[in-house]
Order: sequence, then structure tokens, then C-alpha cells
Amino acid sequence: MSHNTFGHLFRVTTWGESHGPALGCVVDGCPPGLALTEADLQVELDRRRPGTSRFVTQRREPDAARILSGVHEGVTTGTPISIMIENVDQRSKDYGDIARQFRPGHADYAYFAKYGVRDPRGGGRSSARETAARVAAGAVARKVLGEAVSVRAAVVQVGPHRIDRSRWDWAETARNPFFSPDPGVVEAWEAFLDETRKRGSSAGAIVEVVAEGVPAGWGAPLYGKLDAELAAALMSINAAKGVEIGAGFGSAELSGEDNADEMRAGPTGPLFLSNNAGGVLGGISTGQPIVARAAFKPTSSILTPRRSIDEDGSDVEVVTKGRHDPCVGLRAAPVMEAMTACVLADAWLRHRAQTGGASFVPGRV
Repeated sequence: MSHNTFGHLFRVTTWGESHGPALGCVVDGCPPGLALTEADLQVELDRRRPGTSRFVTQRREPDAARILSGVHEGVTTGTPISIMIENVDQRSKDYGDIARQFRPGHADYAYFAKYGVRDPRGGGRSSARETAARVAAGAVARKVLGEAVSVRAAVVQVGPHRIDRSRWDWAETARNPFFSPDPGVVEAWEAFLDETRKRGSSAGAIVEVVAEGVPAGWGAPLYGKLDAELAAALMSINAAKGVEIGAGFGSAELSGEDNADEMRAGPTGPLFLSNNAGGVLGGISTGQPIVARAAFKPTSSILTPRRSIDEDGSDVEVVTKGRHDPCVGLRAAPVMEAMTACVLADAWLRHRAQTGGASFVPGRV
């Protein structure tokens, strides 16, 4: 198995490398009759694309998406949707000096150990450039979910600097280059990343995604758990090293009384008094907001010399030149939204196939 595909009924296959002529995706299982244009894709791709501020890689890619199939006169046909994004600003020469060296922290050695061959230009398939295809697929998934379900993400920590959650404002994420919901932390992040970038180093980040409007009942018990599939999708994002749902690891510090999300009767269903479960219980959505966070490691491409080996097994010292994100987590917010949307679109189609789309409310027949 090639493992370039994820999803069950809503299936996404991505293809292409960082420095190849193009990359893209094929989305299979999208229902017919949905309005979809290249402009719908571009809105999301523009939020992820490089070169938008001094805090991200200066690679200049327009990330212009072309829909090659599956759409006729602006409407999905139910057949596979193929999307292509051309690479127009490759600088493969940046990797000439390290073509046979394994960069510490990168997937170079792991790919070589598995396949015996690799594309050293920007990491090839392991590059975060691949996430552009995921964002395009996520734009299609949003169409499947409709306007009733919103999926939004924000950066909540950069290095050691956390946001103040009492100042959370979703509108702020579009007003600063960090996707921060807290305007008060922006200045500190700017100073921290400027200093990090000048040292030729990098920093990690934590990104939080929230899906609202998801009805109760999506997902499946045991081996098709919604939170398990969401965690797997988020962990598949380049540089992700940890995922938590709801209270996550913090739940280990809670008592049983504090952790349990109590309920009271509401006019249209239960009213939850807290959301430590992150909107999922037993692998099935509860109707509360689905909340997940992912931790992204510092970008491994740095100017500081690092000890490693090459393909001959000789000791070397590696310095990675070129254009790299000082904090790759900054551009992960649109990617986390896309992966969450894809998982939810798949969950909705599977729920509809099994139950007809019903959501049963206590006290009602």
C-alpha cells in the first residue's frame, strides 16, 4: 500500500513533491450538485501559501489551483475531483551541497532506510509543501459540510509564549500573520521570532482547531472513533508531534467530578456544562464543539551546523541553506482546518449511509 490516501467515503489522495513541476490531489466521494469553483479553493490556499510575511518561508508560490475534473459549469458531478497546483519558485540548487547528507530532524534518513532512494530537494514528498494539496481538498470538504458546520483554527502558543484565552477573538486571526486570536501576544511573538530567525534557528508552536455545528451522532464506536480518526489526520501533518482532544493531557490532573461534562435538559437537546471531552464521547460526536490541539516541532532546516552522517555512512556536519519557515506551525492553522473538514465530511457521509442522517434526541420519538 502506498498510503497516499486517507478517508473512507470521502477519500483524498495527494501527489507531488516540493520541487517537482506540480502537486495536487484527487478527491473521490464528493456528492454531486455542490457549487464549487477554483475561487473557492483559492480562498483557503491563500491563507496557507508561503511568502506572506517575514515570519514564514520566502518561497514565492501563487498556489493557483486548477480543477481538472469532477466539476462541470461550477457544480460537482459526483466523479473524482482532480486538482493541480503548479510549483513555480523551486530553487533546487539550495540542496546541492546536502543531496547525500541526512539532515537531523528531517525525514531524510527514514525515507532512505525504507526506500533506498529519496528526493533531497526540499524533502520531496515529506515537505510541508505537500499540505497545499490537503488545503485544496479541505475546501471541497467544506462544501460537503455546508454552512451549518464551521471549522476554524488558531495558533495558541509559539515557543514558550502562550496566548491569554480571556482575550480570545476569532476575528483577530485574520488581522495578524500568526493566526493569533489574542492581539496582546502578537508583539511578543514578533520579537521572539525575529530573534529566532536572526540566529538562524527555529521554534515550535501549538495550534488549536474548533469545529462548531457538528450534530450529535457522527463517528463510530471502537475502531472508527471520530476522535481517533481526527487525531490520526492531524498527526499526519508534517512536523506534528502531538495531538490532544478536549482537555487532552490536562485531564490526567482532573478529578472524576471535574472531568465529567455534566448535562441539563435543554430546549433542543442536552445542555453541557463543560466540554472536557472535546465534543466526542465513545468515538461519537456529542453536538458540542469539537476541539483539538496539535504541537508542531521547530523547523529542522536551520543554519546552525548539526552533526549527522551521509549516504556512505561517513560523519558530516550539515548546514541547511535556502528559504525555510522559522516556525512551521504558523502556517499549520489552515492545514488543520482542512484535515478536520475532511474527517468530518467523511464522518457525515458514513453517518448518513448507516442511519439516513438521523440524530436522536432524548425525550423525543
